[in-house]
Amino acid sequence: MRKTLILLAVLSTSYYSMNAQKSEKDIIKNLEQKSAEYGIIAQNIWEFAEMGYQEEKSSGLLQQTLQDAGFTIKKGAAGIPTAFIAEYGSGSPVIAIMGEFDALPGLSQKAVGEKESAGAAAGHACGHHLFGTASTAAAISTKEWLEANKSKGTIRFYGTPAEEGGSGKVYMVREGLFNDVDVALHWHPGAQNAASAGAALANKSAKFRFHGISAHAAASPDKGRSALDGVEAMDMMINMMREHIPQEARIHYVITDGGKAPNVIPDFAEVYYYARHNRRDVVIEIFDRMVKAAEGAALGTGTTMDYEMIGGTHELLPNLTLQKVMHENLSEVGGMEYTAEEKAFADKIAKSLGQEKADLATAKNVQPYKTEAKAFGSTDVGDVSFTVPTVGFSTATWVPGTPAHSWQAVAAGGTTIGNKGMMIAAKTLTMTAIDLFKDKKLIETAKKEFIEKRGADFKYIPLLGDRAPALDYRN
Repeated sequence: MRKTLILLAVLSTSYYSMNAQKSEKDIIKNLEQKSAEYGIIAQNIWEFAEMGYQEEKSSGLLQQTLQDAGFTIKKGAAGIPTAFIAEYGSGSPVIAIMGEFDALPGLSQKAVGEKESAGAAAGHACGHHLFGTASTAAAISTKEWLEANKSKGTIRFYGTPAEEGGSGKVYMVREGLFNDVDVALHWHPGAQNAASAGAALANKSAKFRFHGISAHAAASPDKGRSALDGVEAMDMMINMMREHIPQEARIHYVITDGGKAPNVIPDFAEVYYYARHNRRDVVIEIFDRMVKAAEGAALGTGTTMDYEMIGGTHELLPNLTLQKVMHENLSEVGGMEYTAEEKAFADKIAKSLGQEKADLATAKNVQPYKTEAKAFGSTDVGDVSFTVPTVGFSTATWVPGTPAHSWQAVAAGGTTIGNKGMMIAAKTLTMTAIDLFKDKKLIETAKKEFIEKRGADFKYIPLLGDRAPALDYRN
């Protein structure tokens, strides 16, 4: 951690010695000069690779970075130890920038072009180490602009843990922590530079737990009732159910506990399920059917069943007023050029994905603007987007063609390729935040669109209900 402490001192010194910069160009230039320092922060978090609600070091490093830059810090937001809010300024408008920092289990990987485990429990296969750091950098640079220009308003950073299935932002939304925000900004690591309208699937997830009776599997099987039979019966019925749900729906599961030995009839088994669709009402209907399947499985196998809601997120509500501005800023920043070393790494990654060479033009260019998108994944940003006008984008932090949640994504995220994409994001976020502070009419137009799309009578109901944060869902 010594290099981290040195880095924080450098960032603090560079901030306090900064001349009174007033132009957006000066702010972006100063941000570019800090690229190496922010790269160290991101790579520290990459090495921490902490899973949802366990991100103590990652959250602490970002908090310290923001505090040293003059932000006030509110820890333990929404009852979550690793969630926090950092704030500078006063009054309106209130512009929020969200940052994530959780890793995914079982995807440890070294920053090399071949599959090689780093020997850890998790890896940043979705690039959240870059996400949190770029958003932090943008919040600090926006703060510098506000201070230098003596502009009224509040810049607020939301440290949002456990996006990967833990629905961290949902609890923050449920607690009303976004209620006074005028606009929320976010971004995400990816394989291309794009700021078109986004989309995401609504999601409900739960762990279904079956309880049976242990017995010797050979000597007295009639005395036992297998909890694993309950899980497998549920899985079979859910797999048959797939034929009779909307084709846009997605259902996934993993058996997280299937017993400990073949010759012992397991008295406990657990399966972890996701249900997704681009409309939350359909997700609710599908999930209710899944519960019925679990109940039937328990009845048929002579076991009992209970389940715990783990996560639940809304679909994403796009805001084209804001999206156009974000696209313009990303286009102005532009993509990246690979060095010879980065090209060699990229070609290795491309070959592992069945390609001859990496398509580096995708990293260099910005994708054309589109007003519609098809949803594939889910994000708890969806709940924020139904609370406040929200806008996001992606940058090419991975070798083009790389799928998320892969070892290739982890590897690229640990290199200068990831750092370059991160700084593109930091600049784009900063420019968009400054635009919002400079143009109150832009905010008014975005809010008008937001109300029209969401509906004036909308009432927010979290899909995960009133449960407390699932702080141990990765255990």
